[in-house]
Amino acid sequence: MKKLILSTIIAGTLAFGAHAQEFDKFSLEVGGGFNKPMAPLSPNFLSPTLNLGHIEVGARYMFNEKFGMKLDYGFGSMKEAGNDEANTGSFDTKYYRLNLQAVANMGRIMNFESFTRSFGLLGHAGGGIGNVKPQENLYSDYTDDVYNFILGVSPQLKLGKSVALVGDISAIINGRQTVTWDGSTAIGRADQGFYGINSTWFTGTIGVQFYLGKNEEHADWFIAADKYATKEELATQISGIKDMLKDSDGDGVPDYLDKEPNTPAGARVNSSGMTLDSDGDGTPDHMDECPFLPGPASTNGCPVEEVKEQLDFFRKAINDGYVNVYYAFDSSKPLGYSTSAANYVSNFLKKNPGVSVEIKGYADELGPEDYNMKLSERRAKAIYDIIVASGVDASRLSYKGYGEDTSVDKSSADARQMARRASFEVK
Repeated sequence: MKKLILSTIIAGTLAFGAHAQEFDKFSLEVGGGFNKPMAPLSPNFLSPTLNLGHIEVGARYMFNEKFGMKLDYGFGSMKEAGNDEANTGSFDTKYYRLNLQAVANMGRIMNFESFTRSFGLLGHAGGGIGNVKPQENLYSDYTDDVYNFILGVSPQLKLGKSVALVGDISAIINGRQTVTWDGSTAIGRADQGFYGINSTWFTGTIGVQFYLGKNEEHADWFIAADKYATKEELATQISGIKDMLKDSDGDGVPDYLDKEPNTPAGARVNSSGMTLDSDGDGTPDHMDECPFLPGPASTNGCPVEEVKEQLDFFRKAINDGYVNVYYAFDSSKPLGYSTSAANYVSNFLKKNPGVSVEIKGYADELGPEDYNMKLSERRAKAIYDIIVASGVDASRLSYKGYGEDTSVDKSSADARQMARRASFEVK
């Protein structure tokens, strides 16, 4: 019983700890690096592979450990590949973009925690608006308003509780861009608002993420397994539970449930730890030589009626279900305090040789029905063996398992305890 109570309390404590712990959801991001226009550029206009000149800032909110949203703003400029204008045309184009994006924490989705707690990976995709404005060449006075789509990945390196180093590679498609990146050619007819093909470009940055909040971890690094108690916390909780489960009077009921904490040694008690007086004659069962037959204290709790009257009273007490042996969950070993019922049946059979008894085993409704049927039979057999071992002829006894007792409330622990029993029927 103590083990069952201990495991239940520990499970409840850990479940509460799991729900009580949270993670931070907000972060701010800033980074800088390069850009690279892929198309369109006019003939003889080239851009370097690493065109330094891109800055971006953003704010992110994570709904949970795996998914979130971010709003970010990026701006910069693109220039020619070199200073040799004889081989490549000069250009200088300013731009900005504003995007709302969905974010997926690939590190949690792909279980990076199985091999690292310091490296992460975010994926992001979304859309927004932008502006492209050449500073040189034919369309230097033209402002090109565009919409765009963006897709990228962001590797992360955790530096501490509130900060991480982050890189990012993003591919961007500008919709309805009218002039080339160099500003020398119109893709469509800018003067009439005719827009040509889409434009493609890349950005690459390195920067930092700042996590906002008071929790131990941000969603980027929060691991579900970390919701459970540490070894030190668990040791403290178990120590407290063990103290609570002390049984000072040794009656099988822990102190925190015991309403009679000073029960005499050997006394039969109920589930609340109170001394039983089954026949209500004022003599407790452990002092009553006839615990199921009321009688005065002068005869040690036994009645003074004739044996015939005792037999009738015993048969009525048995058939009304007042004499039972009880068992722990999933056990066929009788609980110590209830074995006196078997001893009493043995004594009565010895005094009344014309009487036979059937022993009936029962189980609660927890577990498979077939298993409970076999368990109930083992329980009845255990009492059969005890009474036969006490000297009663086996021919006067029979036993049978009746399976689950469905007459009690299976949601009640006390009711289930009453169902786990062996009863007797006088024949």
